Formats: sequence, structure tokens, C-alpha cells
Amino acid sequence: MLKRKTVLIVSVMALFLSSAGSAMAAADKTSKYRVYQDDRILLETSDYKSAENYAKQFTSSHVEDISSRKWLWNNYPRYKVYQNGKSSSSWEFATLDQAKREAANWTHASIRDLQSDGWVWNNYPKYQVYQGDATMSSWEFATLNDAKAEASKWGNAHIIDLTTHQWVWDNLSASSKTELRASSDRIYKVYQGTSTNDDWSFAYLEDAINESLKWSNSTVINSTKGNQIVFSNVKTYKVYQYSQYLDSFLNVDDAIRYAQQFSHTNIVNDDPSNSGSKPVIWSNYPYYQVYQSDSWISDSSSLTNALNYAMGYSNASIRLLDDGTKIWDNFSKLQFWGWNGSSSNDTIRSQVNTTSGLDVVSPTYFTLADASGGLTDTSNKDTVAWLKSQGYAVQPLVSNQFDASLTTQFLSNASAQTKFINALVTKAASLGVNGLNIDFESLSGKDRAAYTAFIQKLTDAAHQKGLLISIDLPRGSVKWNAQTAFDHEKLANIVDYIITMTYDQYWKGSTEAGSVAGLQWVEEGIQEFLSYGISRDKLIIGIPFYVREWQIDSAGNLVNNRALLMKDLPALMASKNATKTWDDTFKQYRVEYTQDGYTYVFWLENEDTVKARLELAKKYNLAGVAAWRLGYDTSDLWKTMIQEK
Repeated sequence: MLKRKTVLIVSVMALFLSSAGSAMAAADKTSKYRVYQDDRILLETSDYKSAENYAKQFTSSHVEDISSRKWLWNNYPRYKVYQNGKSSSSWEFATLDQAKREAANWTHASIRDLQSDGWVWNNYPKYQVYQGDATMSSWEFATLNDAKAEASKWGNAHIIDLTTHQWVWDNLSASSKTELRASSDRIYKVYQGTSTNDDWSFAYLEDAINESLKWSNSTVINSTKGNQIVFSNVKTYKVYQYSQYLDSFLNVDDAIRYAQQFSHTNIVNDDPSNSGSKPVIWSNYPYYQVYQSDSWISDSSSLTNALNYAMGYSNASIRLLDDGTKIWDNFSKLQFWGWNGSSSNDTIRSQVNTTSGLDVVSPTYFTLADASGGLTDTSNKDTVAWLKSQGYAVQPLVSNQFDASLTTQFLSNASAQTKFINALVTKAASLGVNGLNIDFESLSGKDRAAYTAFIQKLTDAAHQKGLLISIDLPRGSVKWNAQTAFDHEKLANIVDYIITMTYDQYWKGSTEAGSVAGLQWVEEGIQEFLSYGISRDKLIIGIPFYVREWQIDSAGNLVNNRALLMKDLPALMASKNATKTWDDTFKQYRVEYTQDGYTYVFWLENEDTVKARLELAKKYNLAGVAAWRLGYDTSDLWKTMIQEK
């Protein structure tokens, strides 16, 4: 943050110089591959084989090349089993044989090849056995021979072909049929809808069925059983294209043949015996649905084609047909964090009211008070409650006064750490904050192991209370960071977020003028932090809302410098009649003006430079950006930022 680097940088450089020639660059552990389960990130790694092996432990997982977003491996199922149109994740399989073995355990089962349209297998029954006018679900069979084998066990049995609904077999003798027809008790009556007539009354069921087959959508009722329907010729298989009804059919095979003539068709079984919503039992909708935001734009039966299409759109996602599960998206997910640099309720409210798209607010609430673990607390519960009511997450800043000696004493005292951690975490939980932002700076390199152990203890305690931990680390360099108190790789495996303070490239103690954060220097810093193996979804880059103005005398010597707030720069430049020239080294405008015999120089920070920093965060697929600090900005700046979010 804008305040502090003297002790840190001087001590670090001393360590670096003393170890010159022996310091070796660490191995590059920049993550290149991500493992996902559906759209949830499980792992980042620099090694493809470890990514694939890890992904194989999960269902519906894939390995993605981070730079291109291309899938390199996946285990999404090829076949899915349904029973009466319903399925579950346990009924998904890689091969058709696996799917068939499962489907064979169920009646009215079907298998869909998710990379084609409709069914590739089903065991929907073709024949139904009756005894008299009674039947049951277990008397449904795929073949006539199977139906006959069951029917022969019972007297007064017959078989209905479910394709034509014709009476195709019975074990009644001719004399029995004659006797039944001779009865004056005509208990079977045919209806078409609600219409009937006297000629549609029969004493023998087969005669009633034969009459019913002459009329579309007809039924046979038994008047002695409360007008119970004992046979139906109603076309219950209804075909829809999108939501438009097309036609109805007596059997599923005819419905499928018809539906296959059109794209995006469903078949619904509208059998009155199906209580509740009527199931879609067949569909030729492609399984992979492509959306932009929440609007459907395309679909495909090929996962590869769906991905290639979706990548051509912003805010796109791929969802599964059955349940809408999102398995991929390219939504812009940059988080916007902002430090307040204050604990004042009025200041904090004023600062956030100028922002747009801000996600996380970090008031300056907590400080290590002394070596015994005392806690200075300037928090305000009402402020936290108000921030959360406005939709912000709150992660108060926790500092160490940037006092190396104090921190060394503290880190050597286990009871002091326990005291500090307990007080801090207890207070944070009672405030209702979302987490804590740890900003311990100017640490001695000899405290490297002790600081890592402290962060581990603090994070463990915070996680037990449901609190996140983020940690601020200086930009640094792989050449000498191994000599500092910050073990990037170990810290990254402990905390939830790492914020790299990619500013103060040229700072208050610099011996020459330069940008506070040249864009090339920032990008190199991102690359270095990634090289430690830090996951991209944990890494947040700091962006400056200030510049440093350098005062130079006529001999070219630095005389002084000061910090200027971004929001004040346009008025200053206008009042001083300043000139701008492009500086390709820093990828920023160099602003210069003269006054009282001195030259004043700074490198411009404005909406364009902030936008460029956001582009870097997106280029490297990072979690977000953190601004030092709120109050140095304008509402117009945030309007630009939210458009890039």
C-alpha cells in the first residue's frame, strides 16, 4: 500500500547482494492445466499427467488448457439410462454395454446416446396380458412368446398387442365366447371421449375392443366396476416441437417415427395413469445446450462442437439438457476488491458510494499492538452490517505496524500468537465479516518459517469460524524472494487469496524517477507469482489509484517526491499546462510541467491504465484486482471498470 517499503526493500536487497551468485531461480510452477468437475475448479497444476490422474477420481470431470480453454480430456458419459423418462447421475455410462446391463433391471427403460438424437435401445413392452378385464404392470412383455407363457398360466386370459391395441391371442374356447356373447348383461360400453350409443354395448370384452378399434381415442368401460376403464385406444403419445403440439399416436414407435422428421421434438406420455407432470420419454433435442447469459442460443449433440460454438460468445455457458447442470462457462468473474485505508464509518460509506461493481471492502480495523499479542481494534459493527446490507463482502485489514523488530518478537512467542489469533478471530466472527486481509510488511527474512507457521495457525482458526483469509505480498522478484519472510508457495497452499501489491515499482525512497507501476513490470510480477505455483483463482493483483510526482532540479537531480491521487490529476494537469508524451518503457504517458525553476514528472494513471491492468488480470485468468485505495478515485472510473468486469 501507499506508505511503507523502506525497511523491506533495503533489507531484502542486502540479503540479495550477500547471496549474489548463489541464489538460483526457482523452478517454474506456473499452472497450465485446470481440473474441473462440471464448472467447479478442483485443481490447478503445471503438469498435464497429474491433472488427468486427479480428474479420473471424479465423475463428470475434465482437464482444460488454461490459456486456450480447450478440453484436453474428459470422462463425461456417452450413454444414459431412463425409466419412463426419468434418470439419475448413477445411470450414466461410458459404453452401451454398461448401459444395457443397468437398463435390463428395469421396465419401461430406454438408453440415449448423448451424442446422437433419441433412443438407441429400449425395453418398452409390446404385449399386455389380461385375465378377463384385469391386468397388472408385471404382465407387460417384450415378445409375444413371453406374453403367451404368462397368459397360459391363467384361465380366461388374453393378450393385447400394444402397437396396434388389437386382441391377438386368448385361451377361451369357442363355446365360452358364444356363451359370453349370449348374455343379456351388456356390461362393456364403448366411449369416444364422452360420446356413446346403444350399439356400443357388449356382453363380451373382445367384441367391445374390436368396436373400440374402429374409433380413434376411444375407451371401454365396465359398468359393474363403477365405469372403470378396462381398455383404452386413446393416443397418449404426444409429439411437441419446442412447445408447439404437433400430433398424437397410439404407440411410442409411431410417435418416434413421426418426431424424427423434425428437430427439437419431445414425446410426452399423456397416459391418465401417470399422476403429476407427464414425463418426456423421448427427445431429439441435442444434449448440450449453449446459453449466452440466460438466453438459449444454440445446442449440439457433440460436446466439442458445443464448446467451439460457445467460445465464440462472451458470457456463454454449456448446460445439460436434462437438468440444466452447467458444465462450462466463460463468464467474466473478476472480483473487485478495495482497501479503505480508514476505519471511519463516514469515510467508508462515502468511498463505496462512488464505486460500481465493487465486491470486497477492506476497512483498516485491526493492528498488532505489541509483542505480547495485544490487538488494537477500531472496528465498527454497524459499518460492517451496512456494508453487507449493500451487497459487499467485508474483509478487514490486519497490519503489524510495519515494524520488523516488533514482529520478530511476536513471531518468537507462541503464547502471544495464540492470544492475538484468538482475539482477532473471535472479534471478526462477532462482527459478521466474511474474512480477514493480512497485511504484515517490513518483515525480517529470518522470520520466514515463523511467519508461515503463524499464517497457518491463523488460517486454521479462521476457517473454523467460517472466515476467509487473504494475504498481501509485495511484488518482489524470484531472484531474491527466497531470502524474504514470504514463502509464496507455502503461503498459497494455506490461505484463500493472495494479493500481490503490484505498485510502488518506483517508491518514496527511489533514487530515480519512474512509474509507480509500469505495465510490463506488473505483468512480469503476475508471471513470477504464477511461477511459484499459486492458483490463478487465488491470485489478485493490486492496482494503484495514485501516482508519484518527482521534483527535479535544473541539473537533473531528484529533489523530492510526493503522492498524487488519481482523481486530482486532470485538474492539476490543466492548471499547470502539463504536457504528455508516451513512454513505451512503462506503457504509460509521462506527464511533465515546470514551476519555479523545477521540473515535475509523473506517469499518468487514468481509466486507460486501469483498464489495461484489468486486461492483464483477464489475460492470466486471475481471481480479480484490488485497488489501493478507495477515495483516490472517481465514479466515472468505476463506470469504466464495471464494463470490463
